[in-house]
Amino acid sequence: MKVVVLCGGLSTERKISLSSGTKICGALRERGHQAVLVDLFLGLENESEEVRRDPEILFERLPELTPVVFDGVAPDLKAVRASRKLKDASLFGEGVLGICKKADIVFVALHGMNGEDGRVQATFDMMGIPYTGSGHLGSAIAMDKMITKELLRSRDIPMPAWMPFRGVSIGEAEETAEKIRAAFGVPCVVKTPTGGSSVGVFIVREEAALKPAVESCLAFGPDILAEQYIEGREFTCGVLKGRALPSVEIVPKTRFYDYSNKYAAGATEEICPGRTDPDTEKRMGDIALRVHEALGLRTYSRSDFMIDADNNVYFLEVNTLPGMTPTSLVPQEAEAVGISYGELCEMILTDGLARYTEKE
Repeated sequence: MKVVVLCGGLSTERKISLSSGTKICGALRERGHQAVLVDLFLGLENESEEVRRDPEILFERLPELTPVVFDGVAPDLKAVRASRKLKDASLFGEGVLGICKKADIVFVALHGMNGEDGRVQATFDMMGIPYTGSGHLGSAIAMDKMITKELLRSRDIPMPAWMPFRGVSIGEAEETAEKIRAAFGVPCVVKTPTGGSSVGVFIVREEAALKPAVESCLAFGPDILAEQYIEGREFTCGVLKGRALPSVEIVPKTRFYDYSNKYAAGATEEICPGRTDPDTEKRMGDIALRVHEALGLRTYSRSDFMIDADNNVYFLEVNTLPGMTPTSLVPQEAEAVGISYGELCEMILTDGLARYTEKE
C-alpha cells in the first residue's frame, strides 16, 4: 500500500512529530508498505526537480530514513519558517497535497496545532484524501481543552474545578491572576488551552508566581485555562478500537511530566499497568472510553488523569494523535496486551481505511 506518513509541521511539538513519523514510517516499511515520510511544512522542496514534478517516484525509491533523536529542546519555529524556500502563508509545503493525493492513505503523525486541531483533516476531507485517526470535528474539539471540558460537563466526567479566560491581553495579566487566586488559591494550574506535550503548562505553588505564569501563557495566545491543583499520582489511559488499554502510571524523576520529561529517555519512570486497584483501573478506562465516544473520536486516543489519595479519578485532557515515539505511552499500553509497535501501526492504518469503505 502507498502511504504518506505526514509529520513535522509548525507546532511546538514539531520535533516529537518528526520522531513519531520516522518510527511509524520504518514500521510500515517493515510490514511491506511503500511508506514515505513527508514534512507538512517543508514538503518536497529539498527533493530533486524530477521528484517535484512527479512525487509518486518516492513510493518506488523509498528514501532512507534517518532516526530522529529528541534533544529535549523545544523547536525554534521562527528558524523553521525562515528555512523554508517556499515563501507563502500556506502551512502545506511544496508538493505535500500532491503526494498525499497519490497515496492510498495518509498516516497522520502530526502533534499539536496545525495538525492535531482538525484543520489538516478538514482539508483532506474537502480534497477526498483518506487519512488515519479522528475526523476534523472531534480533533478540533479535543484540541481546545476548554471546549472539551464544556462538552464533557454534562456527561458527568469527573474533572478538577476549572475557570476559562478568553481574549486576555497582557495588560489584564494582573487582574486575571487575581481572579485565579481568588478561585483556587495556590497551588493551582495555569495553562494555554490548545497546547500539547505540557508546553505552556505552569504549576503555580506560590502567589508571587501566579502573574508571571499568566504572562507566560499569553505568549502562546490570548486564552488561558486555570484549574484546581489535584495532589496525587498521574496516569494515562489509551483507547484502541473500542477498548480501553491498560493504564500507565507516570513518575517523573524531577519536576512534573513536562516537555523534556515526556520524551527524554530515562527522565520518567513509566509503569504499565499503573499501580492501582482493579476498580480504579476500570473506572479510569471507562472514563477514557466515554470521552473518546463523546467527542466522536476514531481508532485511538489517550486520556490523561490524576488520582488522589482517596482513589478519586480526575480527567485532565484527551489526545487525538498520541505520540508514537520510542518512549511514547500508547505503544507501551498496546504492548502490555500483546500488540507490537508494527501491529499497532497496521491497526491504525487499516481502521483509517475502513472509514472510507464504510461509506460505500
